[in-house]
Amino acid sequence: MRHGVLLLPEHRWSRARERWVLAEELGYDHAWTYDHLMWRWFSDKPWFSALPTLAAAAGATRRIGLGTMVASPNFRHPVDFAKELVALDDLSGGRMVCGLGAGAEGHDTRIRDDPELSRRERGARFEEFTELLDRLLREERTTFHGEWYTVRDVVVKPECLAVPRVPFAVAAAGPRGMALAARHADIWVTSGAPNDFESARYDRVAPLLKDQLAAVDDACTAVGRDPATLRRLLLTGGSVGGVLESVDSYRDAAGLFEDIGFTDLVVHWPRPDAPFAGREEVLHGFAEGRRAQGGDAR
Repeated sequence: MRHGVLLLPEHRWSRARERWVLAEELGYDHAWTYDHLMWRWFSDKPWFSALPTLAAAAGATRRIGLGTMVASPNFRHPVDFAKELVALDDLSGGRMVCGLGAGAEGHDTRIRDDPELSRRERGARFEEFTELLDRLLREERTTFHGEWYTVRDVVVKPECLAVPRVPFAVAAAGPRGMALAARHADIWVTSGAPNDFESARYDRVAPLLKDQLAAVDDACTAVGRDPATLRRLLLTGGSVGGVLESVDSYRDAAGLFEDIGFTDLVVHWPRPDAPFAGREEVLHGFAEGRRAQGGDAR
């Protein structure tokens, strides 16, 4: 199983840099940050932009994967975003992972006074966004006419260092999103029950997660894809709780999730207060235990 951490972009780089570097030193496989203009619990607190943060992290690290968790059409356009991804891919030496999601109603839409979209409209927009972004990063020249986006004769150069393009990690909990992940994703992402921040202990969430894993398998089969070619990433800390209570709970949860079929597990970097309150010592203890078993945090 691959292990990752998610760092909120809340600190000035002089402080944040230490944690991105430490994540690599602890042996984590990937590190992520949220991609929002503003965030639900931090609307009046410091919050830095994701892509410059990842660019800085690329320069401060050498091995660890770096990703958005997750970018959405709420304020990103496929053409602009494709150019930024190519730059991040280059800066990181091919370590960038593009996490994508449909985007829910929230601060990012309200502060821009964007029109309110239905769930169906958000799903349709996300499908076009993902398909167009995929084409922009693969094709030499792209023209696209859709319901949400129209682009003409776009060339995105240079090509990604990652082949055939930056990996996509698509967050999806419903049938439509899982079908999209089956078509375009390298990694499928879930955080448990969608838009649910009522935390339940990780073992109690396991039945729901098993159902989601089975559903994404079915989605792959429906489009003629071998389900084994799709990685499955679980982000804990929202509806999936209790993982970082102790080193023992972290190990137990990691074993449970690997046994039911997840290939990747991401935890939030513990903070001194809510949300994601916890002790950094748990991360250290987990990493040390993995090394003692003959590996690193992988």
